[in-house]
Amino acid sequence: MSLDRARARSRVDPPADEALVPRRGRGTELVLLIFAITIATFAYVNVDLGALGRVPPDALAYLGGLAVATGIAHIIIRIRAPYADPVILPIVVTLCGLGLAMIHRLDLANETSHATIQLTWMAVGVALFVAVLIFVPDHRVLSRLPYLAGLTGLILLILPLLPLIGHSVRGARIWINIGGMTFQPGEAAKIILIIAFAAYLVQKRDALALAGRRFLGIDLPRARDLGPIVLVWLAGLGILVVQNDLGPSVLLFGIFVLMIYVATERISWIILGLLLIGAGGLAANAVVSHVSQRVDTWLDPFVDPTGQIAQSLYGLAYGGLLGTGLGQGRPDMIPIAESDFIGAALGEELGLAGLIAVILLYSLLTTRGLRAALLMRDPFGKLLAAGLAAGFFLQVFIVLGGVTKLIPLTGLTTPFLSLGGSSLVMNWVLVALLIRLSDAARRPAPPPSSSSDDTAVTQVVRIR
Repeated sequence: MSLDRARARSRVDPPADEALVPRRGRGTELVLLIFAITIATFAYVNVDLGALGRVPPDALAYLGGLAVATGIAHIIIRIRAPYADPVILPIVVTLCGLGLAMIHRLDLANETSHATIQLTWMAVGVALFVAVLIFVPDHRVLSRLPYLAGLTGLILLILPLLPLIGHSVRGARIWINIGGMTFQPGEAAKIILIIAFAAYLVQKRDALALAGRRFLGIDLPRARDLGPIVLVWLAGLGILVVQNDLGPSVLLFGIFVLMIYVATERISWIILGLLLIGAGGLAANAVVSHVSQRVDTWLDPFVDPTGQIAQSLYGLAYGGLLGTGLGQGRPDMIPIAESDFIGAALGEELGLAGLIAVILLYSLLTTRGLRAALLMRDPFGKLLAAGLAAGFFLQVFIVLGGVTKLIPLTGLTTPFLSLGGSSLVMNWVLVALLIRLSDAARRPAPPPSSSSDDTAVTQVVRIR
């Protein structure tokens, strides 16, 4: 076969592996989605069977709504991101389904209708998921205005402090109330600030990677490069003091430290970040009464008059290894079980085995994001994927760590499980960005242009 015929054939027929990637992904994702919808519907039906001894009358409507929402998301992925990781969406649907089932369980006990509201917010989240995939065809457009993104994120964090729209819930001023609807702007700020962090670190990572003095075998960063991390640390402390909320401060600072480590590959940034978190925690415990109360409750759960942690631990112990079964426990005895303590409610009725399975789903979703980061060809995409995945898992660790008394409570929600429109909607946006990044990471490299092929052939002929 001549060289010209080989070149022409290579342009028409892509390699076998590249040609099969979208087809394999399409079939795998569809099968996993059907499995995820089945698990979600089975859990929803089992709640009524265990609690009331009957099949819920709206079971078919629930199944149809879940199938339509996930089907639309699947179709958009196949059209707009055909090379995306086929495992991400089924994991998210499974987590959302388990969360809806547990919220429905609590509705039966408390005579509320939060599950319907949560399903509505899920539809809004899927709509934004579709919008991100359609209007953000290339993730690199997000890196163009890092400082504007950072400023936007800070403004969103400050909004709850405004006198007319700011709203306090359980002592934390992190909500805004507009037109009778409440929203937590910190959930959107988290994603925007991760984008700003990634764009900033791409520009400054060479300077941040330079080593300063060596102490105890560790190369410390230079003093002149400590400005960004100290600034984020002070901003986190400011949020903590003014908004009286521990969760967003720890989460944002932790994400920034992890992204600096990914950008520079220097363990000294992790050590410095842990020292600053410890110092900030001690200062907050001494100054902020809300934080000191959470620390006291962590040390002795029985000093809390609401009994949140104590009831959470009782529920986990009552569930044991395999749980009481859906609809057969008493998760309604746990205060605010539908939001902050939904992990404990799941642990009671699904047991330790079920809670570990949920944690494994979160771990798998995180590893898929980190895998996309490893495969990305551009540094911004690598940092963005790593920041989104690491921030997601860090939030899960902080929430479940507080529920199980490993660390003090922070007030964060469990992604996709907890009741709350702000968290659910913005986590769907986060997943859309991960889908976009995984599509870019798994997409085969474009073939060389014809002009470059002609140049290569000319060079070969000249050499001969």
